[in-house]
This record gives sequence, C-alpha cells and structure tokens, in this order.
Amino acid sequence: MTFVIRSSLFFRHSSFVIRHLSLVFLFGTCVGFTSCKKAASPSHIDPNGPVEVAVPEHGAYTGAFMDFGDEEDDVTLEMIEDFEQMVGKHQAIIASSSYWGEQTFPTANLNVVWRHGSLPLVFWSPWDKPYVQNRGPDKFSLNDIIAGKWDAYIDKWADGAREFAHPMIVAFGVEMNGDWFPWSGTFYGGDDWDDDADNWKGPETFRCAYRHVVDRVRARGATNIKWMFHANNYSYPLDTWNFSPAYYPGPDYVDWLGLSVYGQQFKDEPNPDITSLLDWPYQELSGLDPNKPIMIAEWATGEFPYQPGEPGIHKPEWIKQALELFRTRYPRVKAAVYWHERWQNVDQTYSNLRVNSSVESLQAYREGVANPDWLGNLTLRALPKSEPK
Repeated sequence: MTFVIRSSLFFRHSSFVIRHLSLVFLFGTCVGFTSCKKAASPSHIDPNGPVEVAVPEHGAYTGAFMDFGDEEDDVTLEMIEDFEQMVGKHQAIIASSSYWGEQTFPTANLNVVWRHGSLPLVFWSPWDKPYVQNRGPDKFSLNDIIAGKWDAYIDKWADGAREFAHPMIVAFGVEMNGDWFPWSGTFYGGDDWDDDADNWKGPETFRCAYRHVVDRVRARGATNIKWMFHANNYSYPLDTWNFSPAYYPGPDYVDWLGLSVYGQQFKDEPNPDITSLLDWPYQELSGLDPNKPIMIAEWATGEFPYQPGEPGIHKPEWIKQALELFRTRYPRVKAAVYWHERWQNVDQTYSNLRVNSSVESLQAYREGVANPDWLGNLTLRALPKSEPK
C-alpha cells in the first residue's frame, strides 16, 4: 500500500523578459523514487516525515510555472489554486526560480508548494541583477564558483534546503547549451580543446562548476534534493562542442534529465510541431543515461495569428499534440512542466504563452491534461528515520 498525496481544491530563453494544510491520502500501487514492483508496508505515510517521491512507472506528472514575477519567485497559494481550477487538475510539480543575486533560500515558497501537495522544482540560476540576457558572465562566473568564491552562499543555501527537509528537485544552470545565459559554455572557451579534461573548455567549465555546487550541497547533508541536468532541446550555436553530452556532469551528479521545449515565442517565428522539436533532442538526452527519468522541464508556445499558407500549427493543435505525444511517443518522459507566462515585447506586442491565451488553447490543454496518464498527485514512499545524533 502506498499513498498518493492530494490537495484541496523576460523574453524567456532564446530571447528573455525583464521575466494550507489540507492533505488527503488515497491508496496507490507503486512506491519508491525509482519504479518499483512490490507494494509498500500498509503503514500511514506522513508527508511531513521522511519521504521521497516516486517516479511513475506508468504515466507522467503534470506541473507548471505560473508567471511568478520578474524573478520567477513570487509564489502564492492563490495563484496555484486559480491555475488548477482553470485547467481542471491538481499540479504534481510547481516550478519557480532561485536566482543567486537574491542570496536567499526560498523556504517560504517551497513550504507553500509542499503543503499544497506538490513537489517543488527550483531553477537555481547563478545570475546577478539586473537579470538581463545575452550580457555574458557576471559576478557569479563559473570560474569564481569553481575557485570557491561563493562557497559560503552555496553552504547557506544548502543548509536552507536541508532544514526544509522535504523532497525537491533542483536544476542548476539551466539551458547551458544556449548562448543567452551567463553560464553558457560560449563564454568560457567555447570550442577550445582541454587535453587534460578530454573535453571542450566551455562545456568542461560548466561541468566542473556543476559538480562543485552539488558536492558542497551534499556535504551539508541536503539529501532531500534530487538534481536535474536541464538543457535546451537544441543547442545554440548548433555545433558539436556545444551539444548536451559535453556538458553532462555524469550519472553520480544527476537524478533527472530535463529539456526545455518551446514552440513559437515571437510573431516572426514559425511554430514547429512537437516531433520536430523533440525527436532528436529526446534521443540525444536518452543517450546520456539508459535509466534516468526525463522531464520536459519547460514547455509552451505563444498565441499568434496565422495567415493562410504560413508554416507551423496553431497553438490549440500544438498543445493537443504535445500532451498526447509526451506520454505516448517518448516513454521516458515522466513529468512535464508548462511555462504559463506572457510578456510585452519591445515593439509593444505580447508573447502570450499562457494556457488561457484563447478559449481554444485552454480547452485543448484541459482536454489533454485530463487524460488519466497525466498524474496530478504525487506518490510518496516513506524513508527510514535517521537515528538521533
């Protein structure tokens, strides 16, 4: 017997915008952070005790980022509940960011998410104010991280995570294989070869920084964190040195493999179908490890008018296709997190990625996510209690 936890009822990437406790338990069938075959002990599972979140053996968790402000960290219960009422499903995963420029651990945000019965996903970005894209490394440069300059902050953040104590997923330095964030390998030697590392210098610098951060966090006892390696679906620049495998820090440092999959974000872009956006990147990411679960860590497309004969597909059809294919064509996808945001562009137009950008888009999302294979509730497994010291 296991228990499912439920609750009651910025240009962003390849361009960026300046971007209570009521718990009910139901019987389930599968436990463990990894897939399992046997039933658990019939004892009651306390979500505030030592627990971990199972990776679904069948189906995938659904989640969202809900336009939590410019720093992506203005998390409120009201916004979460409003989104869930709108789409008709509880969200198993709630995403938000923790920028290094804030120099804080987001305890309050994570408590809101966990008490709601959801798993926090935190994008932990080594980024300083102002949070503007395409300006290169800032004071949180990868070299300074590796050299230990920011160890005190990392340790303090890790202590906050350990004291939070509940399960969480952390993605450090997302979309490193693009050139829009300051931790991109583009800024650290790019395709220069490092004989000692047997790797290109740009990606190797990221790998070293990633490992340094994870090692320090683990040394502080934050065992409640699962780590995600989160790449963009296609690398930019699209060169061999910049592909995801060169950045991969290794299986000992990664629990989830993540991808960003965006369609059209601006009116002058096409809106490719899901297979064009995901077939090859899915194979590339799957090749990094044969067993680790994959998360579509960010996915969305904008709502734009189409003229007859223009390439691409309308947003409602794109959403319908995504929610079907993520769970059928890509079997290792075990979670998908929708990026529910809109922003105003320099030309005063809007890029509206929200699920309710039109009646038709919202209906497509509601119908797609209503499929029982999209899991809105977490499955928990009790962990042994640690002995008091």
